[in-house]
Amino acid sequence: MIDIPETALSWSYLRAGGPGGQHQNKTESAVQLRYNIALGGLAPEVVERLKKLSGQRLTDSGEIVIESRDNRSRLMNTNSALRKLSNLIEQALVVPKKRKPTKPTRASKERRLGAKKQNSEKKQLRKKSFI
Repeated sequence: MIDIPETALSWSYLRAGGPGGQHQNKTESAVQLRYNIALGGLAPEVVERLKKLSGQRLTDSGEIVIESRDNRSRLMNTNSALRKLSNLIEQALVVPKKRKPTKPTRASKERRLGAKKQNSEKKQLRKKSFI
């Protein structure tokens, strides 16, 4: 797990939907975690990748909002939200490989042209002959 500074996190708890009856109606077990990217202490290139990866979870104020309401326990939902955030940051820490542009081989060009020729001949046979 990644070391995330506590100052960059803010928590709020809300009532979770779904089944659960009276317990669900009176407890706030769902967790909403807000992670402030500016206070996270990450390198600028990691921050850019994190912004791209977070998608719609990123707010205009530069916070990533992660909700967890899978479990009936607040503690389990808290741990789940932290795990989701650390997975997201771990993905952002991985530097993507640069793509090396390559040219098609001679054999692949010949296969492609052969397939085109075969398809053309097949369609020529379907035409009506005017004899």
